[in-house]
Amino acid sequence: MIKKIEAIIRPEKFDEVKKALSDIGIVGLHTYQVSGRGRGAGMVVYGRTGKYMVDMLPKTVISIVLSERNVETTVAAIKKAAYTGEKGDGMIFVYPVEDVYRISTSERGHEAITYQGDIDTKKK
Repeated sequence: MIKKIEAIIRPEKFDEVKKALSDIGIVGLHTYQVSGRGRGAGMVVYGRTGKYMVDMLPKTVISIVLSERNVETTVAAIKKAAYTGEKGDGMIFVYPVEDVYRISTSERGHEAITYQGDIDTKKK
């Protein structure tokens, strides 16, 4: 089965997470920048004009589609690299993927998500 991992992390931890993923053989990923908030209500910022509340903080979302057998290893790598021990370290979501198609080669399913040197080929 194919899964999708979506990790929401602190932007300053992205390079560490990207390296950790590369180290275990995750080749393909996508990222985008978002702002949001979780359990915390944000933070108070003091400036020249006084104090104000910032409740929507910048985050980086990493999206990875991979084989189900690689989910635990990948989640562990993200958790370790993104961890600061403070509130706001992020969240990881795992979703089922019904099917995948590679447009350039018409590959489908597992073959469409496999790359030379990726986590699946390293385990063989």
